[in-house]
Amino acid sequence: MTMIKKTLLIIFGIALFHSCEETEKSNQATVYYNGDIITMVGDSPNYVEAIVEQEGKIVFTGSSIEAMKVAGKGHNMIDLKGKTLVPGFIDGHCHFANFGAQAIGAQLLASPDANVDDMETLISVLKEWNTSKNRALTGWIYGTGFDDSILKEKRFPTKHDLDKVSTEFPIMITHISGHFAVVNSKGLEKLGIDENSKNPEGGIIRRENNSTEPNGVLEELAAIPYMLQAIAPQSEEAIIKFFEAGQEMALSYGYTTAQEGRAMQNQEMLVAMAEMDKYKIDVISYIDYMFVDKHMTSKWNSKNYINKFRIGGMKVTLDGSPQGRTAWRTEPYLIPPEGMPHDYSGYPAIPNDSVLSSIFEKGFKNNWQILTHTNGDAAVDQLIRTMKPLKEKYGNEGRRDVIIHGQYIREDQLDQAKDMNMIASLFPLHTFYWGDWHTQLIGDSLVQNISPVKTALNKGIDVTIHTDAPVALPNLMRVLWTAVERTSRSGKIIGTDERITPYEALQAITIWSAYQHYEEDKKGTLENGKLADLVILDENPLKVEPENIKDIQVLKTIKEGKIVFEK
Repeated sequence: MTMIKKTLLIIFGIALFHSCEETEKSNQATVYYNGDIITMVGDSPNYVEAIVEQEGKIVFTGSSIEAMKVAGKGHNMIDLKGKTLVPGFIDGHCHFANFGAQAIGAQLLASPDANVDDMETLISVLKEWNTSKNRALTGWIYGTGFDDSILKEKRFPTKHDLDKVSTEFPIMITHISGHFAVVNSKGLEKLGIDENSKNPEGGIIRRENNSTEPNGVLEELAAIPYMLQAIAPQSEEAIIKFFEAGQEMALSYGYTTAQEGRAMQNQEMLVAMAEMDKYKIDVISYIDYMFVDKHMTSKWNSKNYINKFRIGGMKVTLDGSPQGRTAWRTEPYLIPPEGMPHDYSGYPAIPNDSVLSSIFEKGFKNNWQILTHTNGDAAVDQLIRTMKPLKEKYGNEGRRDVIIHGQYIREDQLDQAKDMNMIASLFPLHTFYWGDWHTQLIGDSLVQNISPVKTALNKGIDVTIHTDAPVALPNLMRVLWTAVERTSRSGKIIGTDERITPYEALQAITIWSAYQHYEEDKKGTLENGKLADLVILDENPLKVEPENIKDIQVLKTIKEGKIVFEK
């Protein structure tokens, strides 16, 4: 008797024991019941008693009695025990390829996510992480997520601080914004950066006072290409370890679809993992404009997933970080960075409009979806004046180009975004992490309008919200909470009029985000025929007090009917 026949007989025997007439366990239906099942269909909460999953898809939603009939004999039963079932989460914008670096590296986040609130702790955490086993992963001592606005010293670390950890091995730490890096003296040597190194276009090598000697702080395009070197795993074993650690972290927060929002050299790793069939969730990659010629002609550029991976389009970055004061504004920052003039207002990543226009035109010619990073209002102005003529030239039918972040976007720019049929993926997480800092940087009046989610919705703009992880942890419940409450670290409300309802916030990470990714026909709601991408929560975000949304835990993550995470 063949092994296949033996297996089928075993399955058939088990099925008979449970009074099942089916012979393939994979064909058995599963009924979810006895909880708050929120379908996310429509503009107000819609609950059903039960849903039925079969072969990875939803085949019924409705009453428990009818669900049992549809499921047939021998079906599986999952008693929710009063917990909450929602569609799988889809982050509007994050950097999945770097989740592993965040999960494995020295954790430099401030409270409440970690405890690095001063320079002494930062140095201590790096020293503790500095083992031969950890260094072997990338060849560097590295950590992620330090925040100068929270550190007691209110400054960036420099090479002098990191030299206290080690002068023997290279060290790189990345800022919570993802737009800065700091390296020690050995790190500068390894990167070939010295007093003769010139600033690259769109980046700055910070210097010692009254000197050309680098102080270890790298901004924007002086930092970002080097970041990938320092956190890139050096062996196949390390690559897999990073990938699996990052994926498990995503699963623990309820992701069933994740985005790589700026793929560069790390695209090769993402493809390699797909070739090895390592994905448990769907991942969509957006290729940085400098790498499109290499990757956009590949088989992965498709509306359909191959081994749960695909390329979704092109990413363009026009400025930097508002909390890091590299976002490009039309007005000066009230507190310029050290060494900058009083009229400093940030700077563009692509200063030449004609260059940017040619980048966008390549996207339009090839019908690539374009995600554009714009934090400052000057960057949004540049996006509008360069892209709008192309939308008029090539047509805008079916395009879903996305404004990413839009921290300091103005109301008149939202009107133009609506006219251009753009999606706004906004970042209300800033209200908690940096709302108090933004108040100091741009003033009490303007700060009320950062991440203007409600205004965008009121104007009829399609909206999503996002974590931008690993800028912060990929904690989508905290994103929901910030969108609803908009409370800063100090307890101040940042933009009362921009608060949205818990249901709107949930829409923004389910059906609205599915729409952003051209996947609303198969994801985002619990409806017949859609994928059984599900999340079970310990509390209902629509029923708990809003301040408690951030504390809701993911109990199970289910991808196409299979449990891929269980707490």
